[in-house]
Amino acid sequence: MATGKGEQPSAASDQLQPLRDLYGCGPVEITGTRDALYERHLTFDHVVDVNRATDRQQFESAARSIRDVLSQRWLRTEQTYAAVNPKRVYYLSMEFLLGRSFANNVMNALLHPAVIDMARQKGLDVMALTEMEPDAGLGNGGLGRLAACFIESMATLQIPGMGYGLRYEYGIFRQSLQDGWQVEQPDNWLRRPDPWEVARIDEAVEVRLNCSFELQAGALKPVFGRPSILLGIPFDRPVIGYGGKTINTLRLWAAGTPDYFNFQRFSRGDFVGAFAESLGAESLTRVLYPDDSTSMGQGLRFLQEYFLVACALSDLIRRFRSGNSDWNVLPEKVAIQLNDTHPALAVPELMRILVDDAGLGWDRAWDLTQRTLAYTNHTLLPEALEKWPLAWFEAVVPRHLDIILEINRRLLGVVRSRWPVNDGRAERISLVEEGEHRKIRMANLAVVGSHSTNGVAAIHSRLLRSTTLRDLAELYPDRFNNKTNGVTPRRWLLTCNPGLARVISEAIGAGWVTDLRQLGRLKPLAGDPSFLDAVFKAKREAKVRFANWLKSTTGEHVDPDTMLDCQIKRIHEYKRQLLNALHIVVLYNRLRDSRNMEFPPRTFIFAGKAAPAYTLAKLIIKFINNLAGTVNADPAVGGRLKVLFLPDYRVSLAEYLIPASDVSEQISTAGYEASGTSNMKFMMNGALTVGTRDGATIEMAEEAGEENFFLFGLSAGEVADSRGWYDPRWHYAHEPETKRALDLIASDYFSRNEPGAFRPICDVLLKRDFYMHLADLKSYGETHEKVGRLYADQKGWAAKAAINIASSGNFSSDRTINEYAGQIWRVTPCPVP
Repeated sequence: MATGKGEQPSAASDQLQPLRDLYGCGPVEITGTRDALYERHLTFDHVVDVNRATDRQQFESAARSIRDVLSQRWLRTEQTYAAVNPKRVYYLSMEFLLGRSFANNVMNALLHPAVIDMARQKGLDVMALTEMEPDAGLGNGGLGRLAACFIESMATLQIPGMGYGLRYEYGIFRQSLQDGWQVEQPDNWLRRPDPWEVARIDEAVEVRLNCSFELQAGALKPVFGRPSILLGIPFDRPVIGYGGKTINTLRLWAAGTPDYFNFQRFSRGDFVGAFAESLGAESLTRVLYPDDSTSMGQGLRFLQEYFLVACALSDLIRRFRSGNSDWNVLPEKVAIQLNDTHPALAVPELMRILVDDAGLGWDRAWDLTQRTLAYTNHTLLPEALEKWPLAWFEAVVPRHLDIILEINRRLLGVVRSRWPVNDGRAERISLVEEGEHRKIRMANLAVVGSHSTNGVAAIHSRLLRSTTLRDLAELYPDRFNNKTNGVTPRRWLLTCNPGLARVISEAIGAGWVTDLRQLGRLKPLAGDPSFLDAVFKAKREAKVRFANWLKSTTGEHVDPDTMLDCQIKRIHEYKRQLLNALHIVVLYNRLRDSRNMEFPPRTFIFAGKAAPAYTLAKLIIKFINNLAGTVNADPAVGGRLKVLFLPDYRVSLAEYLIPASDVSEQISTAGYEASGTSNMKFMMNGALTVGTRDGATIEMAEEAGEENFFLFGLSAGEVADSRGWYDPRWHYAHEPETKRALDLIASDYFSRNEPGAFRPICDVLLKRDFYMHLADLKSYGETHEKVGRLYADQKGWAAKAAINIASSGNFSSDRTINEYAGQIWRVTPCPVP
């Protein structure tokens, strides 16, 4: 297709195959009648001749045409909910990692025949259009992608639900690399209009604070003692259930002020000050996860969380009151799910609404609050359980502090009456952490103020009850439960891996798209040579597609005939990218020693972002990149070992990489990963897992059989039991390959122009090694030797890959949402006529 002026050329043709497979179309001659919707949007939205439109203008017009087709169904869904008045689910999350929407919306709405017809008439390449859409900058990692999968499953299952989040103008950040270091840049994903969103200015809500904010010297500064009002401006996006029967809404809030402009200050010549307050307010939703290494960054995060809660509850209570006059039916009509502790301020906010606004008594309001709210915990790391300074509540939301302290007074009375002996239990359960600077424990608040607390994998839920929240679990044993996470198969198999999806549908029919358990019918075919050949061919096609995409977008070369071994996730010590890198150093040493050793050529791929203030995580990225530079340039290992770090990890990158991957690295220290969802995506796309017995990997191995997984390392119990005596220096002294790898790093072999750059990594590993890298390194290496031997047997590898695909049916987000709906929310489907 012709590239319009003012835009970069569209991606190379060979990278555009996935949606050609999906839609059965590509660039063709213009024939027939031009599509009226598409042409209308080009003409009236862009005022451009259809033959001179840029790629971006074509994308926006095509997307708006699709939204036009969906709009009546979207309206009908809301009208049905208003008429039927069912119980509705409101999912509150600080992140919704949506990725791109074009292909997913077309697929779920079953509009691909219409898109094919439009593309043929207009000479459009559908895949090229999708490449013009940026990933929505609304999330960072697994938490946000889970939220996106969940709201899609709710719509597919026809559950009346709504997502609430924030409309981050610049996302978290766009990651680039400079001399191997992570560099954070603004992710201006809203630089061009988003064709999927609808601004609802008339439904803006007021959020009252006990302070105001101004931009002073480029920083957002609180002005205490001067109350202010923020405006929460809603932007709606359609959430399309598969088949297009139900279209729910994701409502994102942007911050503003009632008065955008101080005319008096402007008239006095204070041109900057005239806009200071409005700019300060709007800065609240500029960025996801502001740098929390400073108190200013932490304070902004606290404000973001309250802003989300205040906007969401104001909106959902308005919806509730439009069809219900009796406050007593609130828990029968409303279910509010708190996705981690970020929205935990919903507890005092709902109490404030019920007590102050509705005039209910405390006991009645508390009963309604607990029965309405539910909380999902996503971490076992104590440092990740949010605690906010009590002084911030006092300065910003003093009424909420009053409510929290009253909840705590009554809570501690119950605890002391049940356990009269002072064993420290009351202090641990208290919502207030005492000390020089008193803090509010948000996880404790979420547990106490809700009727359900769930973990996200069996081991995580067990450890949550026995360690992290043990005292609260003993106080409220009936509130704790497990809901193992899942992922939507529509995006993570049907759309992103059309070749494999076609093989599966040809074998068992297409029912698996909405009932992933049907993949179990593939198990007998794991011994069928023709089926295994088809699976192998689909994997090969996905690898070639990824290699072509990578070459056209980054210039990097990947040999699709090598084993693609991938670790793609947030960079964190407990996720142990460093263990993977250490093992690569071990392999590198072996290959330099013996060029004739049997070694299936492999490419190790890393991707993920480090928090801007996480110094060691950023150093790990630097080390991986320096390791790659050394290994990839060494002729002694050329063609047999390659290392890549792909910058700016995002959903659209994962949609290419996951279908192409042979090996999935799930190597967190046992007992630290809550669940993991990338492991599920890899499994259903036919990758084999190298992993610890941690998170949902345990349940995945149970489904497929441990003989079809590569498990290694210490168990969670062994990690806990070794805390008192573990000494990483023992491994350095007694394991020659471990010593040699660390010595090579310490010798500046990978940092010849930066002496001492990686000394902190060696110090961490040898002096404390809290996450047990050296304890598991030998076992990890031995497991990878098994991986290499199996990969040499392509038939054996394909059989295990087929078993993994067939065993992934339990890890659909549809199954998870059905469990939430039946066991926590008590909500039933509401079909839209």
